[in-house]
Amino acid sequence: METTGYFDRFGGRYVAEVLRRPLEELGIAFAEATGDRAFMELLEGLRRDFIGRPTPLLFAENASRELGGARIYVKMEGLAHTGAHKINNAIGQALLAKRMGKTRIIAETGAGQHGLATASACARLGLECTVYMGEVDVRRQQPNVAAMELYGAKVVPVTSGSRTLKDAINEAMRDWAASFADTHYLIGSALGPAPFPDMVREFQSVIGSETREQIAERGLSVEALVACVGGGSNAIGFFSPFIDAASPRLIGAEAGGIGPGPGENAARMTGTAASDGIIHGYKSRFLTDEDGQVAETRSISAGLDYPGIGPQLAALGESGRIEFTAVRDREALEALRFFARTEGVIFALESAHAGAAAMALAPTLPKDRAIVVNMSGRGDKDIFITSPVFRPADWTGFLRAELARLESGEEIHVFGGRE
Repeated sequence: METTGYFDRFGGRYVAEVLRRPLEELGIAFAEATGDRAFMELLEGLRRDFIGRPTPLLFAENASRELGGARIYVKMEGLAHTGAHKINNAIGQALLAKRMGKTRIIAETGAGQHGLATASACARLGLECTVYMGEVDVRRQQPNVAAMELYGAKVVPVTSGSRTLKDAINEAMRDWAASFADTHYLIGSALGPAPFPDMVREFQSVIGSETREQIAERGLSVEALVACVGGGSNAIGFFSPFIDAASPRLIGAEAGGIGPGPGENAARMTGTAASDGIIHGYKSRFLTDEDGQVAETRSISAGLDYPGIGPQLAALGESGRIEFTAVRDREALEALRFFARTEGVIFALESAHAGAAAMALAPTLPKDRAIVVNMSGRGDKDIFITSPVFRPADWTGFLRAELARLESGEEIHVFGGRE
């Protein structure tokens, strides 16, 4: 697969000399593997039997009726194994790493879904796994941390900087620079130095390919595809088969946080706060301060607070092929509750940003048109964030009762010798 590593002026490979050879070798291995029928058949088998593909395309009939206007369909990536789209890329890269003779995988994670998917893929393929996660995200995503450790992964809390995703990436990069002989860095989003943006798009494009087939099978007249955008792996995979066509519209929902001011959001493609920069080994649009340092960001969703955006998405946004909109925290929460009530589906907070964008768009369109929303993940992981918002008194009481129970020693120490 030939690639320059650039998308217009974005992308590239801006890394220390020590990483140039590993990246070149990775690019060659990726091209060879994706051109090898045996590798692709093995990957397809894992997609079917391990991930559970294809994922359904759900007609959100009740939501569509209540909103009026266009019919809304939901691509149910939350039904994939581990609960989100992240497993598509994780199993692809892990399989590639094993083909290259690597025995150890490292990864970064924000919301925890990529770390969870990576840990699961490594357990399945017999690879050692270390996941770097910002201390802030470790605290607010404990269910995913517990699951990663259950899969056998070592979770390393990162205490530097803002203690979120960008800092986890920094630590993973440092590790890889010292260990690439036997280690593969499994980047979770469509960013980083080439060939990572191309690799992630390729492994996630299964979402868009399935969606295109499902649209054709149902004869839908689709006005728009809508996806949330942090770094951008679910969006670029979802949009990939449609990029070179004139339609449908491609809409990316990024984190509007609590407001438009500095440090209040993670909006890179809307507003005027972002600028071109080179961070984490690639050139793209980043939120930076007056000194050119990475700025603080804010989002209720741990997966959307990254200060940059994948280079291909940045280029497509500037060209106008992708329309970007900023969705506030409260709008995402409203969308999460709306789809849960009308369709019995709980979106991840990240995906709820896309749901909110679809809710705003649907009433403006005729009823013979359709909107497809990528529900990139389900909301089980967000219980420690959403419960204090939706039911604060009950949640506080539950936590106090659990703490009292643990402090009393009431829990059963099955592995500690007391049955």
